[in-house]
Amino acid sequence: MAENLKLYPSKPILIVDDDSELLKTFNATLSSAGFNNTLLCNDSRKIFKILEKNEISLIILDLIMPHLRGDELLEQIMPIYPQVPVIIVSGVNDVSSAVRCLNKGAYNYMVKPVERGAFLQAINNALDSSEIRNENIRLKKQFFSDTSIENKAFSPIITNNNKMKYIFRYCEVVAHSSQPILITGETGTGKELFAQAIYKLAECKGEFVPVNAAGLDDNLFSDTLFGHKKGAFTGASKTRRGLVAKAQNGVLFLDEIGDLSIPSQVKLLRLLQEREYSPLGTDLTSRSNAKIILGTHRDLQEQIKKEKFRKDLYYRLSMHQFHLPPLRERLDDMPLLLNEFLKHASKDLGKKTPVYHPELINLLSTYSFPGNIRELQSMVFEAVSRHKSRMLSSSAFEKYIGNTQPENKPQDLTDHNNWASKLQILPSLKDVTDIIVDEALKRSNGNQRIASNLLGITPQALSKRLKNRKT
Repeated sequence: MAENLKLYPSKPILIVDDDSELLKTFNATLSSAGFNNTLLCNDSRKIFKILEKNEISLIILDLIMPHLRGDELLEQIMPIYPQVPVIIVSGVNDVSSAVRCLNKGAYNYMVKPVERGAFLQAINNALDSSEIRNENIRLKKQFFSDTSIENKAFSPIITNNNKMKYIFRYCEVVAHSSQPILITGETGTGKELFAQAIYKLAECKGEFVPVNAAGLDDNLFSDTLFGHKKGAFTGASKTRRGLVAKAQNGVLFLDEIGDLSIPSQVKLLRLLQEREYSPLGTDLTSRSNAKIILGTHRDLQEQIKKEKFRKDLYYRLSMHQFHLPPLRERLDDMPLLLNEFLKHASKDLGKKTPVYHPELINLLSTYSFPGNIRELQSMVFEAVSRHKSRMLSSSAFEKYIGNTQPENKPQDLTDHNNWASKLQILPSLKDVTDIIVDEALKRSNGNQRIASNLLGITPQALSKRLKNRKT
């Protein structure tokens, strides 16, 4: 329906030309490319009244007009509206005119008749440049303000960590951007939760549509995202709408893009750059206005080195991106997370929320959590399902950590060529033992029982070693 049509760009493009027919041509060209928010002006004397009443994203300005020339207007516009890019369109192919306009602050100078592709590319570039500049201004205001973060969009994310609060502020700034947003981070760090938070911040009218790209081959990727026409392939008994269409006016969250095949990456790049896609079985082009958020646990730069990820796609994604820290880098959140998961687990299992000994926090802090928040939540649910007394036993956690810890030992400890051969003087066994014992005690905050678990010895053996050191 027309009332649900999302305007793009959000602030109108102002086109100024004394030739009314040319105005209509420019407007039709923009409309065919999805730019449906424009203002037309055929009298250069009216431009400042329009600018006073409207926030403008871009001005397309004819050079030679009666009353006020384009370059004269440019000189007056730039000091008052420096944030608005201006593209000069002229019937004069004159280098000196172009240089003069660019020196006065014009973003671009184009000669009539303007080729459609070049014209649209210049508009896209100008809008992108303006958006980045405006977002940089908002970022500075946001990060240097003393306002606390209390936005309800972040309420599902349990944290009091400064790194996470910094990311909250960044999300508030980029949520209204039309550019794609890339979220990186290990498995279980909460990428989808942040995508949902951005969706809420953006106040989209459409749906939040998540899709996991892992395991999708090229055909399945195209069918899932773009849909198909009836008869497009064997078994396509009816036309099916893809998830891109479902996310119209909303958010498409495409997770694990680092696992996409190269052909799928090409299609994704076209969707991001042109906002266009074609359902399987048809040459018809559809346009998308969905906000696109992408996630991956992979290091995309490493994937590029291995030729498994396209450079041009990575550069397209690098405009807005942030990395979620793993749980081991935000251990100050451990008590908050543990308490929250204990409440959820107890409620789901129909039990009273148990209390726990403070040393449980120390025990959990010694573990690297390769599965991050999701792994902690699973550990808590398992422990609550087994506990019977008021005090939550740490035995379930100790057993889990003891069974998984060997897999997380640093590789270089068993690779003699990696470190031992580099030592000029070998330390004594006593020195090595003392160093390892001290490190275990440090990681366990002085708790000997937890330290002994880390060392793979009994508490009695550790106690004996410590006593011998004192004598």
